[in-house]
Amino acid sequence: MRADDPDVFEVEGPPALRHPPELVIQALAPVVTPERLHRIEAVVAGRTDNVVIVLDGLSDPHNSSAVLRSADAFGIQNVHAILGRYGFRASRGVSKGTHRWLDVVRYETAEACAKRLKEDGYRIYVAAMDGDVTPRELGSVSRVAVVFGNEHHGVSPQLRKQADGTFAIPMRGFVESLNVSVAAAITMQTLTSDGRPALDPGRQRELLARFLMNSVRNPEQIIEQSRGNE
Repeated sequence: MRADDPDVFEVEGPPALRHPPELVIQALAPVVTPERLHRIEAVVAGRTDNVVIVLDGLSDPHNSSAVLRSADAFGIQNVHAILGRYGFRASRGVSKGTHRWLDVVRYETAEACAKRLKEDGYRIYVAAMDGDVTPRELGSVSRVAVVFGNEHHGVSPQLRKQADGTFAIPMRGFVESLNVSVAAAITMQTLTSDGRPALDPGRQRELLARFLMNSVRNPEQIIEQSRGNE
């Protein structure tokens, strides 16, 4: 998919909440159906930040979109993107709006991304054809960031220097590599198949508020009306 395709858009991080989470929840929870509220609560309960996906200079918006969909599907809340030549772009038709439910953190350099991850206590493992461990073995790492590189050039040397190790998906056929979005999906499914620690209560309330904002028309108006009725 071409980066200048009309279906392509620049993926930004989530907007900051303008109101305290409890105020948002109090105002918007009664507006959605009980079924929708239950669904949102279930998704929030299934989210984890013990696994982070890092995309290093991806160029194809189709691949970026597919990774975002997989992250949402497997309950991985955080996707870190090191900007490539065309920034960090996705396809509306492929992503299906899943970027709205994720925390997408953007970086200009690999060094800045690695610094942030290490400060947050993550060990960094880079996808490589000759990786030292498998995704299943990474399951024992309590906080892990898995890195997938550019479709043609792989992970940048700058990020490789900062990594704690490499991993590879075991394969039994003649093919030597997988599409980056397929490799990411397999890795995410493996790392979350046995469950991962849930978000802390405060983070869960923040996500619940954000997801309600995404689920209601004119949420700011409803919140302001709710405050006026107090």
